Amino acid sequence: MNKIEQKWLSVYVENEIGVLARVAGLFSGKLYNLNSLTVGETESADTSRMTISLYSDNRTFEQVKHQLSNMIEVIQVIDYSNIPIHAKEVMYVKLKYYEALDSKLVNLQKHVPFEITDRTANELLIESINTEGLNNKLLDELQSISKEFEVIRGGSVAIASLTKE
Repeated sequence: MNKIEQKWLSVYVENEIGVLARVAGLFSGKLYNLNSLTVGETESADTSRMTISLYSDNRTFEQVKHQLSNMIEVIQVIDYSNIPIHAKEVMYVKLKYYEALDSKLVNLQKHVPFEITDRTANELLIESINTEGLNNKLLDELQSISKEFEVIRGGSVAIASLTKE
């Protein structure tokens, strides 16, 4: 039985209209489930870089890489799954504010780094730029503190580590 685990790809593509839709269409058409997909322009204006995270077995993952490599707009596919990488995601959490929350948040910041980026008398906006795992931990902790909150998460970005760990 093939083991399902998190896999990472860095995909360089031509920076043109419709490429993101075609890549996303590849995943939906084959019923592959993306965990995270981010895309942005690189140091070259005509090239974008997609960071893709998915949970997959090895066989399916090899199919994904092969199918991406066969797309005309794809310049290069790099498998980040078995190499050291640095990965972060952006997460914002808006929650109802009450005075007793202050001490709970100070204690929480000892375990998970985050910033309070905006506040009113009734609400707080928390920004967390961490690994997916730390953001999950922050959400778990916030759920035990408050039941009223809104979450938005950006996809993860990743780059190969400079050193071999």
